[in-house]
Amino acid sequence: MEHTRRDFLKFAALFSGAAGVSGFLPDSIQRAVAIEPEAGSTYLDAEHIVILMQENRSFDHALGTLKGVRGFNDPRAIRLGNGNSVFVQTDAAGDSYAPWRLDIRDTRITWMGSIPHSRNSQVDAWNEGQHNNWVDAKRSHVSQEYAAVPITMGHYTREDIPFYYELADAFTVCDQSYCSVMSSTTPNRSYFWTGTIRDKSSTDSKVYMRNDEINAGGMTWKTFPERLQEAGIGWKFYQNELTNAGGMKGAEESWLGNFGCNILEEFAAYNIEAYPGCVLYMHQRIAWLNKLIAKDTASLATEKDQHKVAQMRWRIQHNGVEIARLKESLKDSGAQRYNEMTPQQRALHHAAFVTNGGDPEYRTLETITFEDDGKELSMEVPKSDILYQFRKDVNEGKLPTVSWVTPPEKFSDHPESPWYGAWYVSEVMDILTKNPEVWKKTIFILTYDENDGYFDHAPSFVAADPKRPATGGASEGIDTGIEYSYAQDEVVQGVAEKDARSGPIGMGFRVPTIVASPWSRGGWVNSQLFDHTSTLMFLEDFVQTKFGKKVREDNISAWRRAISGDLTSCFRRHEAKEPKLEYLNRDKFVISIQKARYKEIPSNYKRLTAAEIREINENLLHAEATTHQESGIRPSCALPYELYAEGGLSADGAKFELRLTAGDKVHGRRSAGAPFNVYLRNVSGSNAKEMRVATYAVKPGDTLREEFPLAAFEDGAYEIDVHGPNGFFRSFRGRAEDAAVQTSAAYERKGKAPTGNVQMKVRNAGAHAVTIAVRDNAYGTGTVSRTVGAGKDASVVLALKQSHGWYDFTVRAEGSKTEARYAGRVETGGPGFSDPLMGGVV
Repeated sequence: MEHTRRDFLKFAALFSGAAGVSGFLPDSIQRAVAIEPEAGSTYLDAEHIVILMQENRSFDHALGTLKGVRGFNDPRAIRLGNGNSVFVQTDAAGDSYAPWRLDIRDTRITWMGSIPHSRNSQVDAWNEGQHNNWVDAKRSHVSQEYAAVPITMGHYTREDIPFYYELADAFTVCDQSYCSVMSSTTPNRSYFWTGTIRDKSSTDSKVYMRNDEINAGGMTWKTFPERLQEAGIGWKFYQNELTNAGGMKGAEESWLGNFGCNILEEFAAYNIEAYPGCVLYMHQRIAWLNKLIAKDTASLATEKDQHKVAQMRWRIQHNGVEIARLKESLKDSGAQRYNEMTPQQRALHHAAFVTNGGDPEYRTLETITFEDDGKELSMEVPKSDILYQFRKDVNEGKLPTVSWVTPPEKFSDHPESPWYGAWYVSEVMDILTKNPEVWKKTIFILTYDENDGYFDHAPSFVAADPKRPATGGASEGIDTGIEYSYAQDEVVQGVAEKDARSGPIGMGFRVPTIVASPWSRGGWVNSQLFDHTSTLMFLEDFVQTKFGKKVREDNISAWRRAISGDLTSCFRRHEAKEPKLEYLNRDKFVISIQKARYKEIPSNYKRLTAAEIREINENLLHAEATTHQESGIRPSCALPYELYAEGGLSADGAKFELRLTAGDKVHGRRSAGAPFNVYLRNVSGSNAKEMRVATYAVKPGDTLREEFPLAAFEDGAYEIDVHGPNGFFRSFRGRAEDAAVQTSAAYERKGKAPTGNVQMKVRNAGAHAVTIAVRDNAYGTGTVSRTVGAGKDASVVLALKQSHGWYDFTVRAEGSKTEARYAGRVETGGPGFSDPLMGGVV
């Protein structure tokens, strides 16, 4: 046990300022990238997949300043309804804020707690796709003092959380990875392990949208680990102790408990009642619920507010029902329940609830002391190894095919605790890389359940409301209703009317995801759209391809399967001639978590002036009033996208016809479907600060068509923007009188293979020749002009080798106000680089 004590002393020193991070945390990363896998091997040669889901951080909040990802330099980020960049968020009082740095060392930010992230606050920030209500929806509820700070717009940098930047620089970071649910922790974890939050796959089923609804237990739909078990695929879920285990409180639960992160405890198939500590937990839970009932009952006598009275009565009833359920469960629990279980049930139970019970001190804390600026300080830490059983199984060659690992609260990265999580992630990596033969055959996936309340600039791709066609649609065979929920359904389940929301179930907002393995080394970025079900789809593919066994998560909706990738694009074949990888030198710094607790509240945010807002809108990459990314580009994974969004006026000039396509000619059976967010501006009768937003899901090989009457736009002047994954962007502006010229963009090919260039096609259906200008907006290729005769076609090929396949150009006919803008990256089937414009190297 001495090595564990030493590790925690190093940990304490790290966070008290006695040691620099460069002397401790990155060791496991250095070792991992130095271990060479077998030449010619692929991710299918892996024997172990280890998955760790941390808590509550958005992508921009954690990694928005990282080089080469779609972060704060995003040149094609959406414009809000008021015309401002999405990076300018305005509150109800009219004050505007841009992203600003949270200094983890010199302010108390990591001690300031969580900010709102329940269903209602998430839906409110999204705001029907307007994506413009972050500041007000996410004000801190911890204290009035904190509420005045726009914490949601705050973010960290490499200086604050260097380990995560080092991890991204060493392996593959996914910058289009979204949480599954526009809600909080438990529903997102339900998607991560079961593919759904519905008790059956139909629109009339019950939707478990909030934490407490699932945490009540007794869930009955099938989980993915059960499917692995049925297929004979070994798996385990590692944790120090379970949530449903009694006998701990306060600091013990924070350092040693499960923090509700193993959602399998809430599913009937796993028989949590048979776990020895669960009996004590249920007795403690009953006592606590009785106290709540007594408190509410006493308050009813004096409470005058009828809304609060209704809430209290509902809570009394709800808690009474839970007490009755717990008492019923106690009749058949502990050893009695265990003895009644079949061998298959016991196997499921044991795999799900792997704890550190083999260590006699696994539920014990100890006090350690250390010096900080000449002062002797102390802190409590676990006395034992909180990764004891995981470490033991790795060292003894007993790691199963699939492992899920979950930390106690203190190491979960949740904002309710100071940010100690890097130690835990580093320790998992350390365990996996100690033996090179283990790491050569391991894939490690790190992700986060949801964004807490932290701003992310990339709007969610969501399911359309089937009751409101104006909100979008999907390819035939996709029922978006399965991914939509209504306020009345929440009210029926006991949610107060003021908190109930109608809206898409998902997707939620972007979260950090990093895939570390011998086949994802090198500091790459992957920009395919993923969500939490992508990990399940990856496991499906891995098991099918490697073992020839079909394991399919039937709970995953057709909507998600159409637009979410399966992570396989993160991996590359390892070749013997792969050059030695070079990584950024770590910045040395010292942080003091204990000392930071008594620092000032962060105050380096500012209310933007009109001039600063204008500069952000017009010159984002150089605006001084907002945050910027590290300069440079990084290698980018090959993506299976062949995306098109074409549009033009109808023959009678009365409608704008939009066509959204996810092609399947370039990438064949690997082709990915895609979502498209469509933004209509200048809409007649609309609020000047809003726009109409619709979202579409297109299956591979399909095209969706939508028509927008010009009469719906002020003075018939249409303004339509289309956003897709990885910076895909189309914009159409014009009027009915310019219907003669039609434009489209294709990906040039030689034979069947794309060249990496864009071919701009122009058709002149008018009676007179027109001159067309194709103007580059970003990559320095100038303007190309063509004169197109009446009734003739013309094309312009744009060579994109210098910009690594990235393009951004506008097409306009001379003398016309009609224009079309096309931007994105050509996917050739081969790897490339991140956007050089975003990297500031154009």
